[in-house]
Amino acid sequence: MKTIAIIDDDIYIGDMLKEVLVREGYAAIRAYSGTEALYLLSEKHPDLVLLDLMMPGLSGEEVLPHISGIPVIVMSAKVDVDDKVSLLLNGACDYITKPFDIKELLARITVQLRNKNEREIKTVYRMGELSLDILSHTVMFGEQEIKLTRTEYAILKLLMQNEGHVIAKSVILDRISEDTPDCTENSLKIHISNLRKKLRSVSGREYIEAVWGIGFRIE
Repeated sequence: MKTIAIIDDDIYIGDMLKEVLVREGYAAIRAYSGTEALYLLSEKHPDLVLLDLMMPGLSGEEVLPHISGIPVIVMSAKVDVDDKVSLLLNGACDYITKPFDIKELLARITVQLRNKNEREIKTVYRMGELSLDILSHTVMFGEQEIKLTRTEYAILKLLMQNEGHVIAKSVILDRISEDTPDCTENSLKIHISNLRKKLRSVSGREYIEAVWGIGFRIE
């Protein structure tokens, strides 16, 4: 069963969405503020997020950079094209304007979950000459193999699967924990530093960017 997180401070809309989603065969979890959303997403791993923008505490725009590897559909009354473009460029997969038709929202959810399934079966990720093969656990730059530790490989895999998106340090630690249970917040910086050096030594460029106060992204 697919799980959808509803992040919206409007109790009526949240209740309505939960009722509809459960009726359609989904599991639904709730958060009523941006701060609560960050806590929820640190504990749970939904298949899709429905994100409102105007919320107490952290806004939806502030929450969005902390969500990685999960498709996000923004729900908002904002109709300005620049707002929509900014959100889509900063990690949202789709945008639906309130008030919306529930049939349209359900169709958009279906599309994003289908796209997510297609991404998950991808076995090779490429960024120019840099490639990562999930089946063989190898990383190549052109014809040259880059030897990585288990932790470095797990970090690079996660970043390449979410190319262009900022991934919070806490999310990185959580997502790679199954492969590298010994990685801690302090050692993460060392692992990423070593990974950046190895990529730089063969490519002559910086692939991984540190986003101050949030996390890292590859582009």
